[in-house]
Amino acid sequence: MCGFCGFVSKKSNKEETLQNMMDKIIYRGPDSSGIYTDEDIALGFRRLSIIDLEEGAQPIYNEDKTKVINFNGEIYNYQEIKEDLIKKGHKFYTKTDTEVLIHGYEEYGEDLLNKLRGMFAFAIWDTVKKELIIARDFFGIKPMYYMKNNEDLIFGSEIKCILEHPSVEKKLNIHALQNYLSFQYGVPNETFFENIFCLPPAHILKYKDGNIEIKRYWKPEFNIDENLDFDETVENIDKTFKNSIEAHKISDVEVGCFLSSGVDSSYVASQFKDQKSFTVGFDYDKYNEIEFAKNLANEIGMEHHYKSITDDEYWEILPKIQYYMDQPHADPSCVALYFVSKIASEHVKVVLSGEGADELFGGYRIYHEPLSLKKTSFIPRPIWKALACIVNLIPADFKGKSYINRASKTLEERFIGNANLFSDKEKRKILKNTEGMVTPQEITKKFYEDVKDKDDVTKMQYIDINLWMVGDILLKADRMSMANSLELRVPFLDKEVFKIASTLPQKFKVNDENTKFAMRKAALKNLPEEVSKRKKLGFPVPTRVWLRQDKYYNIVRDEFLSENSRKYFNTEEIVKLLDDHYKGKRDNSRKVWAIYVFLVWYKQFFN
Repeated sequence: MCGFCGFVSKKSNKEETLQNMMDKIIYRGPDSSGIYTDEDIALGFRRLSIIDLEEGAQPIYNEDKTKVINFNGEIYNYQEIKEDLIKKGHKFYTKTDTEVLIHGYEEYGEDLLNKLRGMFAFAIWDTVKKELIIARDFFGIKPMYYMKNNEDLIFGSEIKCILEHPSVEKKLNIHALQNYLSFQYGVPNETFFENIFCLPPAHILKYKDGNIEIKRYWKPEFNIDENLDFDETVENIDKTFKNSIEAHKISDVEVGCFLSSGVDSSYVASQFKDQKSFTVGFDYDKYNEIEFAKNLANEIGMEHHYKSITDDEYWEILPKIQYYMDQPHADPSCVALYFVSKIASEHVKVVLSGEGADELFGGYRIYHEPLSLKKTSFIPRPIWKALACIVNLIPADFKGKSYINRASKTLEERFIGNANLFSDKEKRKILKNTEGMVTPQEITKKFYEDVKDKDDVTKMQYIDINLWMVGDILLKADRMSMANSLELRVPFLDKEVFKIASTLPQKFKVNDENTKFAMRKAALKNLPEEVSKRKKLGFPVPTRVWLRQDKYYNIVRDEFLSENSRKYFNTEEIVKLLDDHYKGKRDNSRKVWAIYVFLVWYKQFFN
């Protein structure tokens, strides 16, 4: 696991600029660094040594040094690809998966990408064609950003690398703020910085003669089979997932795992007997999974490490977290993920985690909504819409109000992903600048179009795989682990695991008994029954509680009344949101937190 950056440019003195860019991400690769420059390009690399510790330094070249590569990630099937390349005459001088990529691209071209099993972002420079190739993995586990600046192309594993380039003028992208207030994260492919973009998952970028060409090489397609045998499917899930775990354990250093109270991380941990696991929690019963994790680790036979995060520790580290994130990120669990990564990094260099299981197997509680609303289908939607208009005239929240509102909307109208904070009406009320604002539905429309013939649960999964998982789940996993020089691997997000998940009918995913139904049954083969039935928590954070305590209420209120806040928000409106939550009138914690996080982030990058 590493980080890299670079730029295509005819300018001289590339080394100094490149070094400054690399220095911004030392924590991604503290073990070593490497550079390549010629008259057209500069490539810089920071390495966290995992495989071939002695000879795996980058950049790496093909035999005649006409191609050079920087690579971030792990390729789990590199040995079998290497065997084929050797048969075809390629000569290798390292044992790394990186060298397999450059020879593989030389031999197969873009077809290489669909041969890979793993997580990756890489850049290959062809010194003869004067062509740059940048590719990102299937699900977006590893990050990649780029900026076209006049005749230059600037790119990197993190945005802060790009910002360090002297030709880049740092400007806030106001449209990203507008979308963030709905989604709680920077929505791909845009970022919070004007003209800096996120390369989407499963895409390849080609840059030659000043021109950018971007295309998709793979899609997560669902081919549902209603005739699957349930018991056989559960057996296949278990067998395939265990195979993925073994592939993800490949390393020349020790591998551990994260462990919360949920079935996903517990399923991973069940394959780690005699190895190490890591958990964090808070000093609040509802927000503490440590005791459960300790008991499970003891039952499995693992060495368990844990930490209870204090309130002050959480609040004090938040500015640093937002710096590492590059963009404001309103998911409170990213701080918990930082701390669990920190304790893990004191013992191992690599951890496995449970990200992706909910999106692939239908695990989120909101995925049960189509089943709940099906009971209302005998009442025409216009009647529900009329009822919604009436109840929304009542300012207070009451039982059934949310249900009526949801029943009045189609799935495409109501579901934009696993998070949905401010409505368009609310954003217009709190924001000073709403020029050019688009609705969340305009963003999700193209993804709904891809799965228009699928059932509602599958549609929701597809939206989350393409937006929520990329912009929230995987982003925080990468940033918080890398901030601690720790490699995080996600065995659920494996091509072979997805092949099975993509065939499951809705009843195997969500039913009256549970969500993630078939996967839970597979996990049950390896875990106590109580684990497979537990509701998902995933390092829960007591922001709701804190914002009703004087100390933290006043910290947030001061930020809401700050000069920075007045630039972008109607402060009297956002203070009212905070006050209503503080006084217990309604739970505004997620909305308040999103605004506060943006202001904390803004100070890191613009003050």
